[in-house]
Amino acid sequence: MKAVEISAEWSPKPSFKLGSKDIDGKLTYLGSQVWKNPVVTVIDDKPIPKIKPNEVLLQVKRCGICGSDVHMAQSYDDGYIYYPGLTAFPATLGHEFAGEVVEVGSQAINKRTGKLYEKGEPVTVEEMVWCGECKPCCDGFPNHCERLQEIGFSIDGAFAEYIAVPSKLCWSLKKLEGKYEDIYKIGSLVEPTSVAYNAVIERGGGIRPGENVVILGAGPVGLASARILKTAGAALCIVSEPNEHRAKFAKTMGADYTINPQKENFVEKVKEYTDNDGAALYLEATGLPQVVTEDIQNCIWECKSVNSTVVIVARAEQRMPVCGEYFQVRRARIVGAQA
Repeated sequence: MKAVEISAEWSPKPSFKLGSKDIDGKLTYLGSQVWKNPVVTVIDDKPIPKIKPNEVLLQVKRCGICGSDVHMAQSYDDGYIYYPGLTAFPATLGHEFAGEVVEVGSQAINKRTGKLYEKGEPVTVEEMVWCGECKPCCDGFPNHCERLQEIGFSIDGAFAEYIAVPSKLCWSLKKLEGKYEDIYKIGSLVEPTSVAYNAVIERGGGIRPGENVVILGAGPVGLASARILKTAGAALCIVSEPNEHRAKFAKTMGADYTINPQKENFVEKVKEYTDNDGAALYLEATGLPQVVTEDIQNCIWECKSVNSTVVIVARAEQRMPVCGEYFQVRRARIVGAQA
């Protein structure tokens, strides 16, 4: 089968020490500190995966391109990849996907029916492969599994014709048949939409109807967050995005106002649009904390609102230049949201 695979040189920076969960020469939780000179290739003769008893084999129907896929393939001037997270190369890319079940393991149970999956069933798949046995998993936080693997990052992903996945990660799309023209397209959007929901609702705590929100970055996660927060009752949803096409799309997803931070004063525009109230929730979805943090905390400081939450969902190794006084006085907080 055909597959799109990424490889890179294992070359830890002199200042970087392998962590307890890193595997020398293979796997690291800080990719941008280890992997150098990435190469993406199309392989024509990759074997079709053989499934285990608890797995299903999917024929991939749709797979999105995430910013993380791009950042694994991009490198700084010194050759090290942009992406800072869990990685093990070589690996087939792709983790926002949906497909049709074509082979079923003897223990591949469908959560919807309690029976084995059926051949031909449409499914979408969780990106994070969790063990279900470690403390974070047992505490209800499988995103932070101690034995975490990630489809398309540390194990083979869905930029391929077929992929084998544990049935516990699959979610049936069967009930959507007849409701959407292309359920596989809808299925491929579940992962980034779930990232957005986890960020603004689970980790950010949601909002009360009538509160304002500000989203920095109108990529898929930022756009999905706009729709989620407007549905949750946001009075004003402001999206900061320099790309004209994405900014226009943000309006269709529920944004009341957009800001081009390269041409407009972000802080002054937020103050103008909110009558100086600011926002209850700020979502950092740009991956540029060294650029946008100053604007976020200046909004928190100069506007009247207290109790604001800043949610960090974008991946970046750069540090945030935070002024603790602003957060202390305004009773604000910063939370992280993984996947």
